[in-house]
Amino acid sequence: MINQVILVGRLTKDPEIRYTADGAPVASIILAVNRQFRNQAGEIDTDYVRCTLWRRTAENTANYCRKGSIVGVTGRIQTRSYENNEQARVYVTEVIADSVRFMGGKPRELVEQGS
Repeated sequence: MINQVILVGRLTKDPEIRYTADGAPVASIILAVNRQFRNQAGEIDTDYVRCTLWRRTAENTANYCRKGSIVGVTGRIQTRSYENNEQARVYVTEVIADSVRFMGGKPRELVEQGS
């Protein structure tokens, strides 16, 4: 079976990095990806795709990307579910990134900080 995704879009907010109990870095991003066609109103719709990044990919993305950065993500789609506090089943579909490529230059705030 094939489960491979390639997306290019803009980060909707700064990457959120955290660490697992055993110290592995994991980051969460939401990627805004424009569709390839216009809707009936003549506008281009955007999909917002949740992506999970692990280890070095998570750290590099958190260090060098900010809201509005253009990135390319290669990975796979994964689904999971859990029970929330109200005992309702919540279903999540996300992309687990194998790699992230930084497509644009440094965001202005990183340049101003001298990073």
